[in-house]
Formats: sequence, structure tokens, C-alpha cells
Amino acid sequence: QVQLAESGEGLVRPGGSLRLSCAASGSFFSIGTMGWFRQAPGKLRELVATISDGGTTIYADSVKGRFTISRDNAKNTVYLQMDSLKLEDTATYYCNALGRNSKFGPRLMYWGQGTQVTVSS
Repeated sequence: QVQLAESGEGLVRPGGSLRLSCAASGSFFSIGTMGWFRQAPGKLRELVATISDGGTTIYADSVKGRFTISRDNAKNTVYLQMDSLKLEDTATYYCNALGRNSKFGPRLMYWGQGTQVTVSS
């Protein structure tokens, strides 16, 4: 089982920056792709960015050039550096990870509890 613990929530003004972290813990064999999703009130959850265990990244068009995803494999931690934040970035941000509980077991998807990011003037 994988537990994901997010941190870094906050209130920031437009144009500001915030950094989210998500650490995976528990009893598992490996962690594969990790990522961040977000959900604003009344909207569907959407992809923000993902990063594979090899470092390949994918970004939503809405955050390209402003957000940077990175990870520390030794710490099983993924980060989201958010710069030039906009009002529309306000949402609950969820960490996501694909993990295996054994060498030949299936990859299972895990979610964090969510952390609130509010961009307001």
C-alpha cells in the first residue's frame, strides 16, 4: 500500500509562487509515474502535470511555462513549483502515483487527500 502526503498549501497573490510537495510512504515495491491533478469548485478534476520515474514530464497547456514538476526518487517525493500564479489556478491539488506492491504485481493508482491552493488579490 502507498500513502501520499501532500504539503505546501497556501494563499498567494496573483503573480506569486508556491511549491507543493508529496511524499509516498508505506509498504510497496516501487513507485512509477507521479503527478498532480487539481479540482476547482464545480469543475471536474483535471491533469496538471506528471513525471515518470525516468523524468519524462507532461504538462497541461494551461500551466506550461509556469509550473515545473520534479521528483526525488530516493525520497519517493514529487514536487510542483508553481510560478506566475493566476486566479484560475485556485483549486484543491491532488497528488497521484502509480505503485507496485510486488515486483510482478499490477500497477495501482493512489491519491493524496488534497491540498488547497488559493490565488487571490
